[in-house]
Amino acid sequence: MVRPPLSPEERLRGEQLGTLLRQARGERSIVEVATAAGMSAETLRKIETGRIATPAFFTIAALADVLNVSLDHLALRLTPAVPT
Repeated sequence: MVRPPLSPEERLRGEQLGTLLRQARGERSIVEVATAAGMSAETLRKIETGRIATPAFFTIAALADVLNVSLDHLALRLTPAVPT
């Protein structure tokens, strides 16, 4: 099964997600956070840099838990504003 290419909007959202997670990590090491979330440091690095633009929900949920960031906060920061 071949995945269709990501749209520019999906790529941008992945980069924004990575930035939010990187900011939430603060001074904690990438290895410390990745280990606590049950993933490799390389996977977290790829998410933070936007190279994995659409990580699995449970991956983000685990990171949000470790970083003490609510999923609602992430969703609100990543959802494009709806024109009125």
